Amino acid sequence: MFTTIVVFMIILALFDLYVGVSNDAVNFLSSAIGAKVAKWRTIMIIAALGIIIGALMSNGMMDIARHGILDPDYFTFNEVMMVFVAVMITDVIVLDLFNTLKMPTSTTVSLVFELLGAAFIISVLKASENASLSIAELLNFDKAFSVILAIFTSVGIAFFSAVIVQWIARMIFSFHYKGKGAATVIFGALAFTLITYFIFVKGIGAELALEPQWMKMMIAFIFVAAAAVAAVLYICHVNIFKMIVLLGTFALAMAFAGNDLVNFIGVPLAGVSSYLDFTANGSGNPDTFIMHSLSESAETPRIFLIIAGAVMITAMWLSRKAKDVVNTSVSLSSQDESDNMFGSSLPARAIVRNAQKVSEFVDKMMPRKMKNFINSRFNDKEIIYDGNGAAFDMVRASVNLVLAAFLIILGTTLTLPLSTTYVTFMVAMGSSLADKAWGRESAVFRVTGVLSVIGGWFITAGLTFIICSVICLIIYKCGFVAIIILMAACVTILVKNNLKKRRSADAESDMIYSAMMKSHDPVIIHDLLNKHVAKTQSGAAEFTRKQINVILNALCDNDPSKLRKSVRAIDKKKQELKKEQKREILCMRKLPAEAIIERNTWFYLGMNSAEQYMYCLKRMIEPIKEHIDNNFTPMPQEYADECKPIIKEAEELMRRGAEMIKERNFAAYDATREEAEKCKKQLSALRYTHTKRMQYDKNKENLRISLVYLNTLQEMQMIISTMRHQLRASKKFNED
Repeated sequence: MFTTIVVFMIILALFDLYVGVSNDAVNFLSSAIGAKVAKWRTIMIIAALGIIIGALMSNGMMDIARHGILDPDYFTFNEVMMVFVAVMITDVIVLDLFNTLKMPTSTTVSLVFELLGAAFIISVLKASENASLSIAELLNFDKAFSVILAIFTSVGIAFFSAVIVQWIARMIFSFHYKGKGAATVIFGALAFTLITYFIFVKGIGAELALEPQWMKMMIAFIFVAAAAVAAVLYICHVNIFKMIVLLGTFALAMAFAGNDLVNFIGVPLAGVSSYLDFTANGSGNPDTFIMHSLSESAETPRIFLIIAGAVMITAMWLSRKAKDVVNTSVSLSSQDESDNMFGSSLPARAIVRNAQKVSEFVDKMMPRKMKNFINSRFNDKEIIYDGNGAAFDMVRASVNLVLAAFLIILGTTLTLPLSTTYVTFMVAMGSSLADKAWGRESAVFRVTGVLSVIGGWFITAGLTFIICSVICLIIYKCGFVAIIILMAACVTILVKNNLKKRRSADAESDMIYSAMMKSHDPVIIHDLLNKHVAKTQSGAAEFTRKQINVILNALCDNDPSKLRKSVRAIDKKKQELKKEQKREILCMRKLPAEAIIERNTWFYLGMNSAEQYMYCLKRMIEPIKEHIDNNFTPMPQEYADECKPIIKEAEELMRRGAEMIKERNFAAYDATREEAEKCKKQLSALRYTHTKRMQYDKNKENLRISLVYLNTLQEMQMIISTMRHQLRASKKFNED
């Protein structure tokens, strides 16, 4: 039984490494990728070197899983194995959930609160059976409280430090940073020295255990050497900021692997160590063998660390979810308008409104000369993007990495529990705010995104504690059978989430949008924009056609469940349309005015048509849903028989229209519009016939369904009319 558990934990550790890196890659990749300092492959190679070196130096961090939370001198082999299994199952599922939502979270928080939750349940059960034991003896609450403190200190310190440092950096360099020789050399020397010191403090220095005086001498030497090298690089016209970003990426990747590897393989290795100790000394009784061996420091074989580093590198290169999480951070800190994936929220609107009032007050009080000088330093029209499609410049990327490294060093020196995830993310958000990237048009969306991510960190603690507690309790009560069932459930969830492919339409739309944003060729952008608009417009028409069929079938069958699904689908489609249309507007702004101005009207008419479809469906479904939910009189068969032929004809027209827009082939344009006009007249005649019928029908029970039926015909007529407008707008938009 325990052999099966150990093998399962090792396999699960590989999954955990994969999903964990998918979450934490944002810590060291977002600055380099956001500034496009080098080719993607170059950035990955540098990060991979940092990971493999950091992994080899992480051995000393493994003790947190062995005795950082629970006191193994009070726990038996059976109990610690239940704790470890519960932790692994919870960790993989929760991290995969956050990655699926494209949200970064803290793997340290996950590990600590999972261990705390599982150990807490076991401790409560042990204390209830043995009055001489107390929960305080069995658990290390200080560690959990230090993590909670880390959330508050990391978020506040990192954010406000980044605002101040980035503002000062921008005042020195402005957005046109090239040509400022002395400042660039000094900044380069400081940055190289700080990052090098960071590498030693978080890695090599800890491994070699250098004496403080030797460390100081080494840092002084590095500063002098770095200043000389920076001066030579500047004279040779080498971009010093690019060198800083690449070195910073290596340093943070190394720190991530060195510190956070325990979050992924610490528990499985502790399980293996416990298993080996029990099989050698346990005399076959897992319920009485106390795990004193876990109180000793871990001695992890190098081969395990190398394998773990290799898996982490593979995940960083191949994981789509890792790219999604990085894109979330880059999008929230972009200098230009970005794809606002979070929408707006009430707290964000309140924060932005109050911040705007404070800004306006400061602006009124500031002397005009000072105001003009500051504005000249923050003229982002002079911004230099060294990489094609960069989200921000290299000055901000350098500040992000150097400041994150400095804060982590400071936390280590002062024994403050700063989190790598919290520091790197909040530094990126603070620097983007200081750079005035959060304009009035995007601030509320970005604040909502930041609040969502921060909220996710707090949720992680409570969620992992509760889930792991419940899983551990189930294992304690049900034994090995529960472990097998939970293993199967865990594997099923992982396979389903990681093998599930995105809908091809969504994937294709994302690819087209990404290509438009990266390109600067008007011809290419124009062609891709036509494809994207055609996909959005045809998708709206096809979605409407399918929903008409669902809604009318639900009305005829008196089926409320179909209507509830349809309401959710319409709401989701409205959000998708808003997202796609925002993307198209952003891309249109990249085209020359003369190339797009004549098509602008037709673009907005097509956009209005797609929105009108959704409004028609909502107006159609709401009275039908209310009618069926209240269990009113079903629709008579007579009504169904007379409308179905016309509805079928309308659906066929919608299908043909959607296909024409998608293929951008309008050969049958005139014929389709004529048939649509005939269909409108048929629906109008049917409405007239039904209105007359209502006048003579004295049965009050039929009045409600008659009104619902009349409204349905009215909205169908409006949908066909909208289809004609959409077809015309699409044809005109695609004309040369």
